[in-house]
This record gives sequence, C-alpha cells and structure tokens, in this order.
Amino acid sequence: MSSTHSDNWQAMVREAAIGAAFRRLTLSAPAGAAEPPWEKIVARPVEIRSDRCIQVTYSGGGKNNVRNFREREWPRQFDDLLAGPFTQIHVQTADGDLHIRITRKGRVLISKGAPSVAGPAQALPHNRTKDYPLPADGPDSFLEAIGIKNQRGEVRPSMQAKFRQINAFIGLVEPLVVRSTGDEPLVPARLPRPLEILDCGCGSAYLTFALHHVLVHSRRIRATLTGIDRNREVIEKCLALRDQLGWSDLSFHVADIGAFRPANPPDLVLSLHACDTATDEAIAKGILSNSRAIVAAPCCQHELHHKIKSPHFTAVLRHGILRERLADILTDTFRALALQIMGYRTQVVEFVSADATPKNLLIRAERTQEPGNADAAREYVELKQFWNVEPAIEGLLGTAFRPFV
Repeated sequence: MSSTHSDNWQAMVREAAIGAAFRRLTLSAPAGAAEPPWEKIVARPVEIRSDRCIQVTYSGGGKNNVRNFREREWPRQFDDLLAGPFTQIHVQTADGDLHIRITRKGRVLISKGAPSVAGPAQALPHNRTKDYPLPADGPDSFLEAIGIKNQRGEVRPSMQAKFRQINAFIGLVEPLVVRSTGDEPLVPARLPRPLEILDCGCGSAYLTFALHHVLVHSRRIRATLTGIDRNREVIEKCLALRDQLGWSDLSFHVADIGAFRPANPPDLVLSLHACDTATDEAIAKGILSNSRAIVAAPCCQHELHHKIKSPHFTAVLRHGILRERLADILTDTFRALALQIMGYRTQVVEFVSADATPKNLLIRAERTQEPGNADAAREYVELKQFWNVEPAIEGLLGTAFRPFV
C-alpha cells in the first residue's frame, strides 16, 4: 500500500465514487464541535427494477436510515456527503481501494491499495433472485392463471405484493408438512395415503391452491385438498380454476364449516381470513378431527367487541377503535390458549408486513401432546374471569374442552 499527499483529494475520491468501477463508499469518524447526525454513511450500487441506483445507509444513535438514489442523482448527492464532517473515507472500486484520513490539524493522508473487490463486477444484492417457494422467474401455469405472472413468466408489477404474500404463506406452512430435521413432520418417509388438507371458509383459495401446487408439483408429495365455503359463487370459481389447471386432486363444496363432514380426517386444517367466529369453527374442526396441524389467519373478529368490560380499562374501551383492537387481541389469545390446552404447540406470528394488510396475524399450531395443558388452562380461566366473557371457541369445543377449564 502506498501513501501520498494531495491538495486535490476530493477530485480523486469523486472520480473513484462516480465511475463505473465503483463498488462501495464508507464515510466514518465525524469531527467537529457539534454532534453529527450520523456516525457512519455507506453507499453502494444496487439494481432496483432494472435501474442501477446507489443505496445510501445513514447510521447513528442505534438507527439506520436507507435511501436509494437514481444513478443520475448520485454525483450531486455524493458532493453533499463529501462536504460533511467525516475524517475517514474509504472508496472501494474494481480497480483499487482509496483511503483518505484527515488529521486533527487538517492534514490529508491518502493511501492507495489493491482492490478488495477484485475481479468482475459483483452481483448487485437487489438483483439477486430470492429463494421463493414459488420462484419469481420462469413460467408457472398456476401463477399465470390467477394473473400473478404474465405469459413471459414475469411477476406483474401490480402483483408483486400478492406474489410475496403467497410465498410468505407457503414459507410459514410448508415446514409443518416437510422437515429435513427435527420433529416428526406431517409427511413421514413413506406416506401410505395422500396428505389430507381441509380449507375452511376457503373463498377464492389462491393461497391454498399455491400450497397444494408447491407440495404436489415441487415436493412430489401426494396430497388431496378439500375447500368449503358458504358462498356458492366463490366455490364455482374454485372449481373452474381447478378444471382449468387440470388438478383433479382438489374438491370444493358449498357447506357450513361446523356441519361439513370430510370423507377422511384432515391432517392439516386451514382457515385463511374466514370472518368472525368462522375462524373458531375451523380451529374447533381441526381439534375435534385430531388434525396434526392447524393454521388460521383470523379476520374481522366481532365476537368480543361489545362484551369486554373492565373498570381498569375504561380509558381504552371508550374509544371504538381501541376497543376493537383490544377485542381482536383477546379473541386470538383465547384461541391460542385453547389450542395449547388441547395439546397443540402454538405460535402467533406475523403473516405479512402490516404495511400490506392490518389483518396480518397467523396462528400456527402442531399437535405434540395429549390434551390437558395445566398452565395454559390456568391462564385461560384467569383471562376469562377478568373480562367476564365466554369465548366462542369454548362452546364449539364443548365436552372435549370442558374438563380442562
């Protein structure tokens, strides 16, 4: 590494950071009497929607603020950054590294070294294909049929959020079915029969179609899927999509969740955005069917909204929106505890980002033991007594649940 001095060091840094060989800029060690807003700034090229951009990360006070600039905006933005109070500057390019250090007396020390990113241009992080269960690139008859992809096998710009939602759902549910290590999965090494999946309140069933697609066509698992919904119109749409795809191992029926009797006990019960107590009906259906796993994404819980009362929560309950959100949380808490009491290892996780939908919770449960979890039962009873409510899940489970609470 060589060391030199220069009165025109800004031009040297600018040439390195603006050129095509630029890979990374790091500004650190701010100086000056005033406390700087940022302790460190890092800039690097990325590709966003086929456009080359410069991503700048501002770090300080335990926070990171990220901004993306178009390549034509970068020179002016770079000049603003260079005018800041930083005394250490490191520019990495494909041709070599440039180090600048400014001493307390204002002396500028310049060092040049071999490239730490030698070789051809690196793959830009934003340009790497994510490892989705359903890949973003390439043809897919199902994703084309529901309008997620075009005929060239590309995800439509307007359907990016839906594409991510589908993959997020599969990523959360698939580990319940297929595991390479750990606990016993729903699918043992040799399954003597197809995996039975029941979708309660299926609606258009796009998420469930997608899960079936991955399990059957990507993982080569024998599986049959049954969807039920009271809406005849959406069932007819599901049947039409099934026939269009030629997937004969799916069936759909117009039926109430509680009254429906599947031909075979389900291994996996799904309830995705079924309204109000329909989610409780689906969970109860799974528990009473002794299903190995239950997955529910609740929607529009109304059951407890006008039942919860507490003198300690008067300030919360007087506001409709706060009462509604509290009731939603309590409803899902009772559901999770009921599952635990009945022998299910239960998680409440974020389904997709809250930016995409406020209904972003997913209850994921696996049967791992016999019913009668005493700790969960105690918590359930205490919560029920505090709010003086009778949750719907309790009535739906009936005599199977009553001995424990």
